[in-house]
Amino acid sequence: MTREEKSQVIQDLTTTLADTNTIYLADISGMDALTTSNLRRACFKAGIQLSVVKNTLLAKAMEASDKDFGALPSVLKGNTSIMIAESSNAPAKLIKEFRKKTKNKPILKGAFAEESVYIGDDQLDALIEIKSKDQLLGELIGLLQSPAKNVVSALQSGGQKLSGIVKTLSEK
Repeated sequence: MTREEKSQVIQDLTTTLADTNTIYLADISGMDALTTSNLRRACFKAGIQLSVVKNTLLAKAMEASDKDFGALPSVLKGNTSIMIAESSNAPAKLIKEFRKKTKNKPILKGAFAEESVYIGDDQLDALIEIKSKDQLLGELIGLLQSPAKNVVSALQSGGQKLSGIVKTLSEK
C-alpha cells in the first residue's frame, strides 16, 4: 500500500469515526470462512457495517478525530474488525447472539458508545443494557405525559362525582 493510499484510508476512517457515535472493535481471527460469512450476513441484516482494518491506520484515524477515544487505541493489537452501527447496543446484542452458535467468537476488544469508552470483553453485558436514543426519548415522553394524564383523569372522575352529588341533591 502506497503512502497516498494509506493517507486516503486514514482520511476515510477519520470521516467515518466523526460521523458515528457507535464503534465496536472485535477480534474475529480463528473463524473459518463460512462462520465469517455468516457473521457478515448477520451484521448486514442488523444494519451494522463490519470491516477489517489495519491497527496502525485506525490508531492514526482516532488520533486525527475530534472525539476522545480514551484508552481505546491501546486495544489495537492483533486482528481487529470494526463494527459501526446507528444503535449503540445492536453490535453487542449481535455478538452475544452469534456466540451461541460459535466458540466464543467474535471477541469484543473495546467499544465507543454514546461518548463512553468500554475496554474488554467483560463489558459486553454492560453494552447490551445501553438504551438507544429513541428508547430514552420514548421513556422521557412517557414520564412527561404521566402527570398530565393523572390530572386529566382526576378532573374527569371528580367531575362525575360532583355531577352525581348535584343530581342527588336536586332530587331531594
